[in-house]
Amino acid sequence: MSGIGERLREERERLGLNQGAFGELGGVKANAQGNYEKGERYPDAAYLAAVAEQGVDVLYVVTGQRTPKPSSSLNSDESDLIEHYRQLPEGDRQHTHKMVNALAEMAGRYGVKT
Repeated sequence: MSGIGERLREERERLGLNQGAFGELGGVKANAQGNYEKGERYPDAAYLAAVAEQGVDVLYVVTGQRTPKPSSSLNSDESDLIEHYRQLPEGDRQHTHKMVNALAEMAGRYGVKT
């Protein structure tokens, strides 16, 4: 399993930067960047926030899990529907699932096209 330093190096290389240039993004010198990548020191929150602004996947650096990419296939109506769904209490969410599943089954039975 890779550590924070190795993942930080992966992100630096993904962006095509050397240690000095990448360190500057986070407000540190090349030797500090090298220490981060070797696992001898750990970056602080200000550094992580600064490199995140430049496109670094900080969730990946810290946890090893990539930040999920937003679905570009949703139109604005679908996005609104999801946002409203997320605002519902859990019980209402369950009812919504049942209703949507029933509507989809009926549409399938009667050949309704979307």
